[in-house]
Amino acid sequence: MADVDPNRKNKAPRPLSDGEKLRLEEFIESIHYSARSAHIPESHISDQVADRLARYSDDHYEYRHVQLPKNMLKAIPKDYHDPQKGTLKLLWEEEWRALGITQVRCYWLPHRT
Repeated sequence: MADVDPNRKNKAPRPLSDGEKLRLEEFIESIHYSARSAHIPESHISDQVADRLARYSDDHYEYRHVQLPKNMLKAIPKDYHDPQKGTLKLLWEEEWRALGITQVRCYWLPHRT
């Protein structure tokens, strides 16, 4: 993740107001998380899938895709969005947790050699 553009991130975490949190609450159960590759037995992983999974892990972390409901994206404050990319900015942990995204802090070492 060394090539991350720091300009795609707020300079400091921007907390949500109570009203913003309330507007987002209804969407939390609809957030979709990709499967955790660590729970897939190696014998069930094709070379193609292994290559894709490898792009989302390194020697210390496992990265996951999170899909937010379209209506939730409309309720997220505008300063969380990157108008040049048409996507959300890179969010600080405090920001994405405030949105209701919950991921376990886990350190992961790949089983493949």
